[in-house]
Amino acid sequence: MPSQISQKHPTGLYVLFFAEMWERFSYYGMRAILLLFLIDTVKGGMSMNASESAAIYGIYTASVYLLTLPGGWLADNILGQKKAIWYGGIVIMIGHIILAVPAGSAIFFLGLTTVAVGTGLLKPNISSIVGELYPEGGARRDAAFSIFYMGINLGSFLGIAIVGYLGERISWHLGFGAAAIGMLLGLVVFRIGSERHLKGMGEVPPARISTPESDAQSGTNKKLGYGLVILLIGLLTVLQLSGTIDMTTAQGLAKGAGVIIVIISASYFLFILFAGGLTRVEQKRVLVLIILFLAIALFWAGYEQAGTSLQIFAERHTQRMVGGWEVPSSWFQNFQPTFVLIFAPVLASLWIFLSSKSLNPSIPVKFAAGLILLGLSFFVMVAASNIAVQGNLTSPFFLIFTYFLHTIGELCVSPVGLSSYTKLAPKRYVSQLMGIWFVGASLGNLIAGIFAGGFDEENVMQMPALFNQVAIITTAFGLLLLIFWKPIKGWMGGIS
Repeated sequence: MPSQISQKHPTGLYVLFFAEMWERFSYYGMRAILLLFLIDTVKGGMSMNASESAAIYGIYTASVYLLTLPGGWLADNILGQKKAIWYGGIVIMIGHIILAVPAGSAIFFLGLTTVAVGTGLLKPNISSIVGELYPEGGARRDAAFSIFYMGINLGSFLGIAIVGYLGERISWHLGFGAAAIGMLLGLVVFRIGSERHLKGMGEVPPARISTPESDAQSGTNKKLGYGLVILLIGLLTVLQLSGTIDMTTAQGLAKGAGVIIVIISASYFLFILFAGGLTRVEQKRVLVLIILFLAIALFWAGYEQAGTSLQIFAERHTQRMVGGWEVPSSWFQNFQPTFVLIFAPVLASLWIFLSSKSLNPSIPVKFAAGLILLGLSFFVMVAASNIAVQGNLTSPFFLIFTYFLHTIGELCVSPVGLSSYTKLAPKRYVSQLMGIWFVGASLGNLIAGIFAGGFDEENVMQMPALFNQVAIITTAFGLLLLIFWKPIKGWMGGIS
């Protein structure tokens, strides 16, 4: 079997598979214990309240995705993809090493920032090289990304299991150090493997052809960019001075970042629609992309509760004793990658089967299904929290079933959305709109942190209402997509 697989796919794919696996080991492993470390008051944690900790968590995870925009730009214009991956991995490893040093809050936040910067440099570029291995596109390329996606989830599983255990049971900083070792292994794999199996790929930035038209457009874009920066600074100043938000706190800073992301995204979409030189068909397709952007931000806002509100619920309100041993609360996050590894091939086969029968659901229907499943998962958590508010520990099966619904929803939304953006985006804006896709993920992560900040340790009675709020909003948006899927599909101009 291994020999047959290697004949179908170039060895370079497996170099990237293992490099990404170890990078995700470090990212998800550290992320699994981040909130626990921030709220810990016993074992040398930061002793922060849940609200402030969740806001910091949200800012960090949002920054990782937001920094993929400058990370992609640096690769395209200065470094080339290969150097961006290499330097990004080194920066990530240094960040985890800094986190492994118990030297106070300033050093900790320096390490957190360093990891975010490195991840923003590495993340968008390693996926791009996977695509370069298959210039012909087609089914082999789709299969390659499925294999690559399995590597991401395998790394996530191992990272949460190992780093989570070390951090919770032995030392937080030992856990952060283990994440650094994972990134080191990824660097070794990439360095040795890329020299032999990825020659000529991502070595230098793509050549830029300068014309009077492109130079004029570049000048216009710079002026618009400067204007947007001035607008953002002015708006944030007004919000701060009026007391609407207080950016001297973590919660206020998270809200300010949310304002920035929303305005940048809205401004970009409006620019593309009205000044992008699009045809009528392209404008309708961009409208579909806007709808999918809103849907993916909302989806990730719920899905990423795994590391925030659901992590708090696992830690404080879930029965975790197996025999005489207490399961680390961070391990519950591992149900997501486990279910992905089990069910990704099942859903991929289902879409192929339905397509052969001309029954494959359209993109808006798949998105609707993902959001409705996410909403149902939070109705499960409403039931669980109603038990918790009575002072009882809940069965772990509530969280397990919640993560199962999350995963099936993710498999309906994430790979479908990624593919949709590449197909629906006007050709001259594909790279930029792929960056906006990651901005949607960034916004979702930020909302997840802000939402979890509403958890008051002194008032567990508010848990059912908070979970019910997420359940209703996500289910309602999913139902709206389901109701209007036909006109949305019509705007796609024949693309399916």
